[in-house]
Amino acid sequence: MKNIRDLISHCPLFAGLPEDQLDSVRDIIIEKEYGKGETIFSEGDNGIGFYLVSQGMVKIYKVSFEGKEHILHIFGPGEVFGEVPVFTGKVYPANSEAIKKSRLLFLSREAFISLITKNPSISLNMLAILSMRLRQFAAQIESLSLKEVPGRLASYLILLSEEQQNSASVTLSISKGQLASLLGTIPETMSRILSKMSSMNLIEVNGRDIRLFDMDGLQDLAESGKL
Repeated sequence: MKNIRDLISHCPLFAGLPEDQLDSVRDIIIEKEYGKGETIFSEGDNGIGFYLVSQGMVKIYKVSFEGKEHILHIFGPGEVFGEVPVFTGKVYPANSEAIKKSRLLFLSREAFISLITKNPSISLNMLAILSMRLRQFAAQIESLSLKEVPGRLASYLILLSEEQQNSASVTLSISKGQLASLLGTIPETMSRILSKMSSMNLIEVNGRDIRLFDMDGLQDLAESGKL
């Protein structure tokens, strides 16, 4: 359980907790493994608990009446998901699926509520996580409603560069098809925009590796939204 203890101690939800409280969190965790493409929960399922990604990657998505999938979030190691129903006691508002073989740490709603009742400091961390998630949703809604697809893509690449230590060369952790869904478009449109951005010497694409040649140009595109 040592690796689990290390993981939860670095998770923002449990950051700063004393040793005995980290032990209490570890004691209620159930390890679960999912294969690529396996469903973790479906929209409308009872919110029986939430998850912390130990290994792998998970997507949160919704499906339209026409059957079109739209990815809302991608979560990797150290990130939590499915936490909203823990407090509302309601159903999961979207679907969740492993997009690669994943190991998850599950915390049941009943056990977690009992834990935070005894340790209120965990509640403060949870409020911070939920507040951050709300800001992410607000930014995503603004991007999808106000920006054209090129602007969304430029913003995403800039964010990816920041997450990867301000690197001028970034690596997509998801497929281009999944990225298209995340940005609210289709793979064909995504491919055309990547090609156009390459012809303008903004970027160079080699599979999932993308070199960012002109950060100022990408920033201008992120703000204007149009090529």
